[in-house]
Amino acid sequence: MSTFLQQLRVDWPAASERASVEALRSRALAELTSAGDRGALPRGVLGNVCLKELVEGLGRTAGYDPKLDKCLVTEDLLSVLAELQAAVQHWLEDCSLGLAAAPDAGTDSCMVVHVVSYEEEFQQQKLDLLWWKLDDQAPRRQKHLVCGPVKVAGVPGTLTAKEYYELRHTQVCKASALKHSRDLAQDPAWTETFRVLSVAAIKFEMLSKAPQSQLLLDLADSISTKGTKSGTFVMYNCARLATLFESYKRSMEQGLYPTFPPVSSLDFSLLREEGEWLLLFNSVLPFPDLLSQTAALDQDRTAPGLHITARTEMVCKFLVQLSMDFSSYYNRVHILGEPRPHLFGQMFARLQLLRAVREVLHTGLAMLGLPPLSYI
Repeated sequence: MSTFLQQLRVDWPAASERASVEALRSRALAELTSAGDRGALPRGVLGNVCLKELVEGLGRTAGYDPKLDKCLVTEDLLSVLAELQAAVQHWLEDCSLGLAAAPDAGTDSCMVVHVVSYEEEFQQQKLDLLWWKLDDQAPRRQKHLVCGPVKVAGVPGTLTAKEYYELRHTQVCKASALKHSRDLAQDPAWTETFRVLSVAAIKFEMLSKAPQSQLLLDLADSISTKGTKSGTFVMYNCARLATLFESYKRSMEQGLYPTFPPVSSLDFSLLREEGEWLLLFNSVLPFPDLLSQTAALDQDRTAPGLHITARTEMVCKFLVQLSMDFSSYYNRVHILGEPRPHLFGQMFARLQLLRAVREVLHTGLAMLGLPPLSYI
């Protein structure tokens, strides 16, 4: 799974090497309630630790399951805890090197988000509380993001993450071959582009559903830049914007167009197309509100309760709709008109609007960990 996350460009915290469990084991042995019966315990099981007092201290309003009482302490569980400790320590070291925006870096400034399935939530709550029990330096802000199941339509057995990525990557390469009438999969100039497109296809597929909902993957869905619900469609329009501004730059260097004038001198009353106002009022102006609504993780840092939400589906749907509006407008309106002085005013007003659209699109993609593409 770590390889799959790396392919998706997800910066997942992890210990750089196998973390030591000695300190945790010593503390656990001191807390065990079944010390006298250890000889009869199964191999790898150290005993039980009572978590009920800790749950009662937090209060049920904190969101922990009221049935939480005792936790069976195993070597495997301590190993997972040691890796969590090491990941937090790695984050603190990055802060001390100026790699994170946390001038008062410490465990009190760190929030741990447990990304967990419904089936594992109860066990993960035990792990959360056991960390508090055995480590005085454990972060006091621990939140849980509970995710729904991922299922595959019409496929018996199990599809591995590796197989899923390779399938989408193959589909991206085939779609490109159809578009360009030649196979570019072995062209080094396209290697990174195909990787980004594969990641975009997967992220939009998986994040367009609310995390807590069940996700049904349809592997038969083809990958196409024309499919208006896909990440490749968004990336395609990102590349179209890049091509547009590159075309303006080349024409300007050739002396066909003047340099871009100050924004204050532009006459935006020349924007009379309905598509221009759709882009402005449906995408550019509402974008700050979208940012505030989707920043739930930051807002929940100090909010009461154990669970947090992540509104990834809002970002995906917004970017798809923006791409649809831009595509419709771009197909109807000739942005870079004839190099005649009386047409420059409208051209520059349109380019400035599309500059804002590009900024919104790039920012939205960055929220999903996707870089913009200049060609596709």
